[in-house]
Amino acid sequence: MLKIVRGDDMNGFLANRCGNRVGVWPVLVVAAFVLTACSSDEEIPYVERPAEDIFREASAALENEEFVEAAQLFDEVERQHPYSPFATQAQLMAAFAYYEDLKYDDAVLALERFIQLHPGNERVSYAYYLRALCFYERIVDVRRDQRMTEQARDALGEVVRRFPDSEYARDAQLKYDLTTDHLAGKNMEIGRYYLTRGNHNAAIGRFRRVVEDFDTTTHVPEALHRLVEAYLALGISQEAQAAAAVLGHNYPGNIWYQESYALLVDASLKPEDAGGSWLSNVLGSVL
Repeated sequence: MLKIVRGDDMNGFLANRCGNRVGVWPVLVVAAFVLTACSSDEEIPYVERPAEDIFREASAALENEEFVEAAQLFDEVERQHPYSPFATQAQLMAAFAYYEDLKYDDAVLALERFIQLHPGNERVSYAYYLRALCFYERIVDVRRDQRMTEQARDALGEVVRRFPDSEYARDAQLKYDLTTDHLAGKNMEIGRYYLTRGNHNAAIGRFRRVVEDFDTTTHVPEALHRLVEAYLALGISQEAQAAAAVLGHNYPGNIWYQESYALLVDASLKPEDAGGSWLSNVLGSVL
């Protein structure tokens, strides 16, 4: 658990709350909380009250981890008092309550609305970051569809690009790198599947994508080796030699290079740069 970072207004935040979930609590500076709220899925009846009173009750529910109640009450602030000073903050707090309740789609909708309505708000960087987390939390293993991983990667990359100096940029970059590695792993799994079934052209397409699009990941050495395998199986010795040359230059002590070198020796070949190959064009600077 990281330390609390408190500000002098309602926009302070508590980073990384509990376990493996990366929650970011908006810390609300309110004089006193009345802990009378209770969790309920029932819609809150319309009873006109001051914005501050509803906001205080919503904050109490949030502190008490009654997330459904909190989200409804924060929404009620905006519904009853759309032009009050509390309304903008309530929109963001409602999104956070949905996130904590694992209602990620509701959270994303609320965050996108906040971003659209308040692009210049001082907490818009947090809104982008929390939106990215809503995708990141739903990443599945490489054997399943990776649409959510791609959405998480795009959203995390947007945080890094838009807010490079924000307090969220470092964690967003770390998670961006993890999602990139995850997507590379998915392509490797599919490529291996094609390779074991003799569909070498399809396998080459997947391994090439890893080398071209995910060149900073841990999967690149194996991808290059699998390219050597596939090209040799197709009798395209020049490309196999080029892949082995790139592998040997960048990962000389790697076990995948040792295996690629052995394959070339068995074929009476050696690693060489093939001048016109796609590998030379893509990775020519490292040859």
